[in-house]
Amino acid sequence: MKVQGTILNPGEAAGPTLVLTEPVSFWGAFDPRTGKIVDTHHAQCGVALGGHILLLPETRGSGGTPGGIAEAVRRGTGPTGIILITPDINLAVGAQVAAALYDRQCPVIAVSAEDYALLVQQPHLSIARDGSITV
Repeated sequence: MKVQGTILNPGEAAGPTLVLTEPVSFWGAFDPRTGKIVDTHHAQCGVALGGHILLLPETRGSGGTPGGIAEAVRRGTGPTGIILITPDINLAVGAQVAAALYDRQCPVIAVSAEDYALLVQQPHLSIARDGSITV
């Protein structure tokens, strides 16, 4: 199976998937030092995002998100790639900062709700530089 997404930040990544069941803020609800969700009200509090292709429909936005994502990518505690339905400029900027300052990639790709529903069922995904996602 192959899905074509819209590139918000380019890059290549492959790994096991992690599907978040609800939106998360990457500023205050996520600890970039550990890569874990720390919001005690989040259903997946304590889950580590590192090494995964992260799938979430949307985020809870914050102007601090770019710093949280860039720091997690720099440390290697962040996701290796992010796939979402609702494009998020803050996630894209954070990934771009990590690429520019630290030479670390974290592709951020937006897909349709229909494609997202197919992707969340997959245990492992690969993201290509052209924005295509394969099982």
